[in-house]
Amino acid sequence: MELPLVAVLLAVGLFLGWGVGVQYARAKRGWTDYKAAKKAVPGARRTAWLLVRAVTTKVGVIALLLVGAVAYAAVGPDHERAEPAPSPSPTASARAGMPGR
Repeated sequence: MELPLVAVLLAVGLFLGWGVGVQYARAKRGWTDYKAAKKAVPGARRTAWLLVRAVTTKVGVIALLLVGAVAYAAVGPDHERAEPAPSPSPTASARAGMPGR
């Protein structure tokens, strides 16, 4: 009767050991991944800020150009309000055909 009890205890021990081993391997992999990600964060953060700065600069330049264009359009002469152009002066050939001269 002792032999089946030992076999059952051995099977339970193997099953529990297998479960604990799988969890340990998973935790060790997670810890290794965490350390690698933690080491990569400063570089990724620096790169992200550089990209944000570049995009912000481009958006700022475009906004300044748009504001300048709107200001120029608001101050510049409007063709509908502009003074009429002077009429052309009569030419010499037109004077020659005039009577009395």
